[in-house]
Amino acid sequence: MEWTGRAVRAVRRRGGAAAQTVRRAWAGPGRERDLVAQAGKAALAAWVAWAVAGWWLAAPMAFVAPWVAVVLVESTVYRSIAHGLQQVAAIAVGTVWATAVALVLDSPMVTMALVLPTVLLLGQWQRLGSQGVYAATGALFVLTSGQITVAASAARIAEAVFGAVVGVAVNALIRPPVYLRDTRSALADAAREAQEILDAVADGLAAGEWEAREAGDWHERALRLGRLVDQARSAIGWSRESMRVNPRGRRRHAVAPPGKVYTDALAVLDYVAVHTSGVTRTVWESADHSGKAARPTAAIAHPYATFLRHTARAIRLYSRTRFAPSGHDDSAARELREAVGELHRTLDAFRRQLPGAVADDPDALMTYGTLLAQAHRLADQLVQD
Repeated sequence: MEWTGRAVRAVRRRGGAAAQTVRRAWAGPGRERDLVAQAGKAALAAWVAWAVAGWWLAAPMAFVAPWVAVVLVESTVYRSIAHGLQQVAAIAVGTVWATAVALVLDSPMVTMALVLPTVLLLGQWQRLGSQGVYAATGALFVLTSGQITVAASAARIAEAVFGAVVGVAVNALIRPPVYLRDTRSALADAAREAQEILDAVADGLAAGEWEAREAGDWHERALRLGRLVDQARSAIGWSRESMRVNPRGRRRHAVAPPGKVYTDALAVLDYVAVHTSGVTRTVWESADHSGKAARPTAAIAHPYATFLRHTARAIRLYSRTRFAPSGHDDSAARELREAVGELHRTLDAFRRQLPGAVADDPDALMTYGTLLAQAHRLADQLVQD
């Protein structure tokens, strides 16, 4: 009964997650809708390839065309073209080599023993990339399909070429994928997480009610923030690739590819992640009493909490100026300059208070001094154009 209950709960969770994904895809643009569109395009490419090769032309190996077509509706148009060329080349090489050896030896078993090791090694050729395995697939189609003739092998290669053309054409002409929205979302998610972490630490410091476990959770979140920034970096790479040879990206009024703005934002978020990790580690070590940093007194904790709140607000405004779906937000840019000015004033006031507050603790003075230097550099980067 317990196992049945767990299974039912697992099915309900997965069913709920699937329903939520469908609702998000239906509600508006997003990753879910992009995935649904790509799945529909792959099915359409397979249908078109089969309708022409199998139904209209009645090709002898008609399944090759829809099979190649469906796997070439890739995540980017550039990748569809590159993988299509590699896959057709691999299939052609495997097919030609298997056909030639089979016609000479006239023994499928001996031919397979000689051909497969060769084409599997050939599949490791760098120019074939991840599509090298299709050399062995092409050879197996030849050696396991009955009578081997030059005409049948040529038809098989022609069907693979046709399937590749259909797959690439469908991917390029029907809602070609562009991942700029994913890039903007990844960058905004990283900025939002940094803001939330700093706000949480500021609240804890101001209230004086934070212990080692809570501080450890803040530090864990700060470490995960670095991974969010890495995901944003990967998303920028995907976005740039998705704009290559993409007719949607060349249309008038199309969104511009990620350029210097996103690259600069990534550098700033890298610095935000490092700074946030340093702040949370200092707080965690002081709460845990196992590190060199002593637990800050109210004279240090309160102004430092104020500084963290100003930093969080500046990061939120920075996100608005850089990642707004409608483009650059001028009002947010003005607010950001004001917020960074206030942040500098807070830092200057805290710097003047710090020596007297930790006069008897050189380790604490060094720790907070380092954090202050990082904070000044971060504030300068937040207003760079």
